Amino acid sequence: MDARNQTLPKEFTLLGLTDNPALTAPLFTIFSMVYIIAVLGNFGIISLIKMAPRLNTPMYFFLGHLSFVDLCYCSAIAPKMLGDLLCKTKRISIIGCVVQLFVYCSCGTTEALLLAVMAYDRYAAVCQPLHYAIIMTKKCCFWLMTGVYTVGIAHSIIETGFTFRLSFCQWEIHHFCCDFPPLLKMSCTDTFINEVVLFICSGFLVIASLLVILFSYVAIITTIFQMHSSTRRHRVFSTCVSHFAGVTLYFGTVLFIYLRPSSSYSLDQDKVVSLFYTMVIPMLNPLIYSLRNKEVKEALRTIIVRKVTTS
Repeated sequence: MDARNQTLPKEFTLLGLTDNPALTAPLFTIFSMVYIIAVLGNFGIISLIKMAPRLNTPMYFFLGHLSFVDLCYCSAIAPKMLGDLLCKTKRISIIGCVVQLFVYCSCGTTEALLLAVMAYDRYAAVCQPLHYAIIMTKKCCFWLMTGVYTVGIAHSIIETGFTFRLSFCQWEIHHFCCDFPPLLKMSCTDTFINEVVLFICSGFLVIASLLVILFSYVAIITTIFQMHSSTRRHRVFSTCVSHFAGVTLYFGTVLFIYLRPSSSYSLDQDKVVSLFYTMVIPMLNPLIYSLRNKEVKEALRTIIVRKVTTS
């Protein structure tokens, strides 16, 4: 039979989180709660930003988009993963796998770039306060987000296209979702070009994002230390610490997954790390950006009081 006729099967089998039946119910319960909290938290942030006029600023414009990306990110993975925990046959169609991988990759790239844009926004607010309104106009914010989404989608098209040009001689994906490393492991053709493209594209985007974040925070920290008022230093620092925490969580896991030697690849280890940045981080981001943010808490309090008084 011609090898090209065996390039793609009709469906793959996902081996899932675990093959231990005793862990199925606890894992389903835990990650159902994680997903529900992630959806409610991110949807709540988006709704709050839309409803509160005081949050109509560039910082919250970008935060709203971050919450939207996180919603798409975890929703591309969690429903299928949770369903597979309850099913004996964990199958996913080729089209389903392509769509999942595309959304997964585009959201991941978009989030990395968006975190860099948010860092630049904080730089402009802290280091160029007199020119902030001129720099971060609505038009500028719109084009920044357009660029972020465009690059995220373009990167995903390239990576997904290169992945599904391969011939596969295994149909079992040693993962709970369609991801690049396990799919490359299943290929019976040479994956060198794929690995190079993945390393160069992902590496360039991650490093470029990190450089923007690094230079922004070096400038921010320098400016903070030059401030004479301790109250102002504390206020400025509190507006940046949440973003810095989100950056550390996200880029720490992404660097661990993609920018390392293939000899250190571990399927079980990568499942845990993938769970962290596809489900746990989207759950944590609304908490990180709201609990330490006085404006968000004040806006929420105002809306609650308004609802109570009008009911």
